[in-house]
Amino acid sequence: MKQTMGVSTNDFEYLRQLVHEHSAVMLYGDKTYLAELHLQPIVESVGFASITELINYLRTHPFNSLHVQTIEALVTNETSFFRDHYPFEALRQIIIPELVKNRAVERSLNIWCAACSNGQEPYSIAILIKEHFPLLTNWPVQLIASDFSTKVLARAQKGQYNKLEIKRGLPQNIRDKYFQKLDRDWQIKDEIRQMVDFRQFNLVQSWSSLPKFDVIFLRNVLIYFDIATKKALLKKVKQQLRPDGYLFLGSGETTINLDTSFRRVSFDKGICYQLHDCIK
Repeated sequence: MKQTMGVSTNDFEYLRQLVHEHSAVMLYGDKTYLAELHLQPIVESVGFASITELINYLRTHPFNSLHVQTIEALVTNETSFFRDHYPFEALRQIIIPELVKNRAVERSLNIWCAACSNGQEPYSIAILIKEHFPLLTNWPVQLIASDFSTKVLARAQKGQYNKLEIKRGLPQNIRDKYFQKLDRDWQIKDEIRQMVDFRQFNLVQSWSSLPKFDVIFLRNVLIYFDIATKKALLKKVKQQLRPDGYLFLGSGETTINLDTSFRRVSFDKGICYQLHDCIK
């Protein structure tokens, strides 16, 4: 019989170092209960007797798929459709109309969801574009959605959500228009799913494979990194964001005291950031 055993201080410190080394995410000392919760399914699926035995294996074997599985289990993947509402309203009412005007000659847009988790954020953007900007059906709109975790990416690409996930932030009329019932779940329709380019991507590694972006969603990501990593990521954003582009962070995040290149822009209750040298 499998035993659920607590994570010791030494073992949690090892997990912290493992996660930070490979993802730059910081696990804090009061979250051992989450480690226990998220690692127990791995223990049971692989056949270890306890979490301690799993960690002993990780400590004594070269980096492999089980290390990746452990890291992915410990990195938070919380999201919902149209999360916080206001950023999407700013996108619909102000930002996309402005960018459409500014890109009238080149007729293209690049948008990046830099930590897409299970896919609700990029699908929300795709639905917003489909619903409100029919003009863009004739433009090459590149909507890239990336995440460190291959597990959540596989789920995002599938586009299948349970009843609770569908209820969180998704109006019924949008659900009925862009999803179809699949047993107890809901499947997003291909016309939306095919608008999103999902990619496995580690934010702390090189961004050289990415294009310049008009809009970057980096929401609820910086909170998991230390200050040095936050500054490094914002420096990369500065290089990847077009001069008149927009950066969205989470409601509890800011560029203040991290990078002076950005200025805060408010659209009602929607907050985002632009480069200081942006020409309006």
